[in-house]
Amino acid sequence: MRSRSTRRRLRRLAPWLAVASVLAACAGPSAEQAGPARAPEAVGQLNSVAVITHGSPGDAFWNVVKNGAEAAGADLGVRVEYNSAGDPGQQAKLIDNAVARGVDGLVVSLANPDALRTSVGRAVAAGIPVVTINSGESVSAEYGAIGHVGQSEKLAGEAAGKRLAAAGKRKLLCVIHEAGNIGANDRCAGATQGFGAAVTLQVDISNPTDVQSRIKGALESDAAIDAVLTLNSQIAARAVDAVRESRSAAVVATFDLNDDVVSAIQAGSLLFAVDQQQYEQGYLPVVMLKLYRSNLNTVGGGRPVQTGPAFVDKGNVDVVAGLVAQATR
Repeated sequence: MRSRSTRRRLRRLAPWLAVASVLAACAGPSAEQAGPARAPEAVGQLNSVAVITHGSPGDAFWNVVKNGAEAAGADLGVRVEYNSAGDPGQQAKLIDNAVARGVDGLVVSLANPDALRTSVGRAVAAGIPVVTINSGESVSAEYGAIGHVGQSEKLAGEAAGKRLAAAGKRKLLCVIHEAGNIGANDRCAGATQGFGAAVTLQVDISNPTDVQSRIKGALESDAAIDAVLTLNSQIAARAVDAVRESRSAAVVATFDLNDDVVSAIQAGSLLFAVDQQQYEQGYLPVVMLKLYRSNLNTVGGGRPVQTGPAFVDKGNVDVVAGLVAQATR
């Protein structure tokens, strides 16, 4: 039984005890009770990505894209499935197959956008985030992609044309190697704008002997042509041979790198190469998809993420050569 004095002390302390109780309630549980802080729930996981491009299997350019995508997958713990097809209809089927398998993300090049519109639309409708690469910058957002990674082909062509004009060249031949490829057309259009004017020549990359013959014929029929711009590293080697066989004084420049292009620049038979750093076109989309799936991040602010143009010439070719040899440039 409490004494009278104890009861009086408790009555005096009651208001302070009440305040302490309220403060304790506001402060919540103690640090020991609360446990570690929890991160926000992830939107989703990125376990698998299908990369589907328009290049032919085994093409040196697309092998570098593939290497970039697979390296990103290894770094991020994502399974990357790479496939390519030169035929737009077959590329569309590859996209449809990936959608049917339920991949977590899709990376696709749009060299022939109209042929792929329906298939890409199916991916978007299925809730699969899409990143476009290399070609199709102008329709990427329209098709529902969360971003585009590549080189603005028209701007790159313009820069190449200006560079050839600055070298004192007067008449340019631009060689288009693939009919219907909007990226190739944009490159030549940009080169024409940057250079001032250009003659275009349509060839078929699948027939290398004919490519060389056609370039040689163009040079022999118009001796005023003093610059040749090819849009593909494989065509560049044919153009170099055509210049030699025709005894033309024209210089050759090209888009894209491979071992032959590096050797030709070192030998002085190629003036420069426009490098779009396609390793980034494989690597960066996987990162973008990972960030989007886990944190709803988007990259680029609605604009394409540019990977070029970068120029390789006599001044830096020896440094870049080792990277080309390891298939990362």
